[in-house]
Amino acid sequence: MGRRKRGRGVSGILLLDKPAGLSSNGALQRVRHLFDAAKAGHTGSLDPLATGVLPVCFGEATKFTQYLLDADKAYSATFCFGVTTTTGDGDGEVIAEQDASGLTREQVAAAMAGFRGDILQVPSMYSALKRDGQPLYKLARQGIEVERKPRPVTIYSYELAAFRPGPRGEADMVIRCSKGTYVRSLAEDLGRELGCGAHVARLRRTSVAGFDVADATTLEHLQQLREAGGVEALDALLKPVDIAVDHLLAVHLDGHTAWYFRRGQPVVAGGAYRDGAEGDIVRVFEDDGRFLGLGEVLEDGRLAPRRLIVEDQAGGALSG
Repeated sequence: MGRRKRGRGVSGILLLDKPAGLSSNGALQRVRHLFDAAKAGHTGSLDPLATGVLPVCFGEATKFTQYLLDADKAYSATFCFGVTTTTGDGDGEVIAEQDASGLTREQVAAAMAGFRGDILQVPSMYSALKRDGQPLYKLARQGIEVERKPRPVTIYSYELAAFRPGPRGEADMVIRCSKGTYVRSLAEDLGRELGCGAHVARLRRTSVAGFDVADATTLEHLQQLREAGGVEALDALLKPVDIAVDHLLAVHLDGHTAWYFRRGQPVVAGGAYRDGAEGDIVRVFEDDGRFLGLGEVLEDGRLAPRRLIVEDQAGGALSG
């Protein structure tokens, strides 16, 4: 008989405003402890230096984390010119310095133009990408550098919000980009283009998959709520499980059809997904609004279960 998991079987998504100085996993463990949750995972690491929105998925919501990992993101950042570091951010050791006093706002803005749109980016050695099962940052800490192939990313917008000239000139940036984009690499590449070097001095993730940091909560707020109302008081902050995939077409099934769908059988859902096509992935709900999971449109028009919610663990799985 397997060991019973400790913690509550709570499900849903919390938007956390991660503080600086804490790793994403460290933030996850603190949130999981506060919720006394049996199962939790975060969706996309933020460096300890960085702050901002970090979606934390509990219970059944962890089945849909990939959709948040694959989503577009937005950042505000400050680049410091004239200083190059080992990690591309302010936490690394300085490896080169140069007086950036001659740098102007116009020069920075002109150089940024070449990094918009579809570009190729070489990941930092201090990223979490793996080589032969080892994260690159672990290799880097051992003094090992390996070749990294450029990866395609998309920079939807890259704007210069403010520029402060000086020997260590600073630029405030607003960036909206695809998954897999490294803001540290953007800073390093821009500094290289300008001939003076650069690193990220400040980084804040302001949006993930349309979730705005203004709607996120802090660890301090979570602690205060728990002390005042107990662990159940935190559950009101959880967003429904299906919000991670709310960009997908929604299909509603009657109770009889839903019974078969929940048991893994393809079903006929009438014209409920007439706008869908073979291979489309759709959200599936019972008529009472309960989220059942994801289904795929088959060649014959039936709807096959692809990722199901476990009912007795769904917790906050009802859609609003």
